[in-house]
Amino acid sequence: MSKLRIALAGGGSGGHIYPLLAVAEALRETAPGAEMEIRYYGPEAGYGPSFAQQGISIRRIAGSKLRRYASGWLANLLDVPRFFWSLLQAGWKLYWYMPDAIFSKGGPGALPVVLWSWFYRIPVVIHESDAIPGVTNLLSAKFSQRVMLSFAAAAKYFPPRKARVTGQPLRKELTAALPVSVSAKRELDFDPAKPLLLIVCGSQGSRRISEFVVLNLPDLLEETQILHQTGTANFLEMEKLAKTQLAGLPVQIAAGTRYKAVPFIENMALALGAADAVIARAGSGIFEIAAAGKPAIIVPLQESANDHQRANAMAYAESGAAIVIEESNLLPGIVLRELKTILEQPAKAAGLAQRAKEFYQPGAAAAIAQEILDLSGFRPV
Repeated sequence: MSKLRIALAGGGSGGHIYPLLAVAEALRETAPGAEMEIRYYGPEAGYGPSFAQQGISIRRIAGSKLRRYASGWLANLLDVPRFFWSLLQAGWKLYWYMPDAIFSKGGPGALPVVLWSWFYRIPVVIHESDAIPGVTNLLSAKFSQRVMLSFAAAAKYFPPRKARVTGQPLRKELTAALPVSVSAKRELDFDPAKPLLLIVCGSQGSRRISEFVVLNLPDLLEETQILHQTGTANFLEMEKLAKTQLAGLPVQIAAGTRYKAVPFIENMALALGAADAVIARAGSGIFEIAAAGKPAIIVPLQESANDHQRANAMAYAESGAAIVIEESNLLPGIVLRELKTILEQPAKAAGLAQRAKEFYQPGAAAAIAQEILDLSGFRPV
């Protein structure tokens, strides 16, 4: 058959980009004999090397978004001309490619691609990572043939004939066996005999979590070592603040091996393998924690659109996989108490880890890839 053309749409953060990469990886594995070209349409947002690594070319589409909080009205107004520009970009660039199918993850830049897919009669599969869907995917669902979901709770927002709960597509490196904790700690230059807390603030960074961690370093480091992923925007400020905090600690704690701050974690599998506990937001990253089977403290972002992070956190916690601490309760006494529960009670930690593994649904990327291939008309030789 002729070359199979697949378009990926989405962008804005790692929560949109990494699932696209996971599905692209699964597409090639599901159709190993096919001559396939995959292009990404959306904001590049610094993920160019990740796409290039998989041989995916980028066609930039301007990102615009609809903010559902009161203070976002001005930004929404300014994004109106940006949206129409992205609509022109998407129509022109898709015309010269004309893919056999489109996979959209939502986020800035995705909706124009999906709208043009309806005009060009290109089948679309979308994926929603949250328990409460975003505006882009709610609109995109009207023009899509399939809606794949990470949370069963999101199914009520979409037509039953289109919706299917698959779980979250994860990159293969995160679904393979994790590195052994002892060797992983050594590779990260931590003491293999001491517990390690992984703080994941995501590609956008969580200033509140980062500030909490750094301002409470003396107490936290009495209990555990810390690998702190701050996000690029907050890294230099947090690094400077951490040095001030560490300066007053005993030399055996502040010697440089018990706390490390990094803007971005290149090898998340290694970091998760080394971790004894994780503190993170309630975005799509909770599925990486679940796949790794790690005990976690989840802190949902209180201003998230439609309060979707709180819904995600509650769905995850209801399965028995994590402890949820609201931002209003992000206090040293509460966090240290819950952290000690995980680090000092092996049975509790093991229970959280087991529930996390049960929460994770393997095979999501492969299931989505198969839907895309079926709609594209691809038939194995």
